[in-house]
Amino acid sequence: MNKRTAIRSIALSAVIAAVYTALTMSLPMLSYGPVQLRFSEALTVLPFFLPEAVPGLFLGCVIANLFSPFGIADVIFGSIATLLAALWTSKLKNPWFAPLPPVISNAVIIGAEIAWFETSFGPGFMTSWAWNGFTVGLGELGACYVLGMLLLYLLPKIPGLRRFLSEEQLSRLPGRHDTEHTL
Repeated sequence: MNKRTAIRSIALSAVIAAVYTALTMSLPMLSYGPVQLRFSEALTVLPFFLPEAVPGLFLGCVIANLFSPFGIADVIFGSIATLLAALWTSKLKNPWFAPLPPVISNAVIIGAEIAWFETSFGPGFMTSWAWNGFTVGLGELGACYVLGMLLLYLLPKIPGLRRFLSEEQLSRLPGRHDTEHTL
């Protein structure tokens, strides 16, 4: 990787981190808790065609979770959930599956985190985990499949952004060679 490409990658990661943080912090009542609709989670589809999004999303989530009412646990587990989802998304071949890793990762990990805060590991933990996983997953479905898929379709149509994308990155996006994509 040449110096110019490295600087571009770092800058893009930083911009994604900043946007993720700003979106999360702009609506804190929707961003933290058992029922979440983090609009910033729409960005978790970006690793599908932008590898720079993986560190950007992780860093953005770490910063945003510093303000979480769940404290250090959310900084650690919430950020791990986002990192795992971003890495998984970056490995997918079909754009229609790009929103799925964040939904699953957050439903399982954040659902368990919230359940632990509610019940510790007491007798109600599994029920609480199932319920919180469902509610967090539902919010993720909205953010990732509705807003995230919209991003996958619209971002490449922006002329200013399009010039920064390689032909390989563009070919992975919905609407271009959709029939060739497989999981």
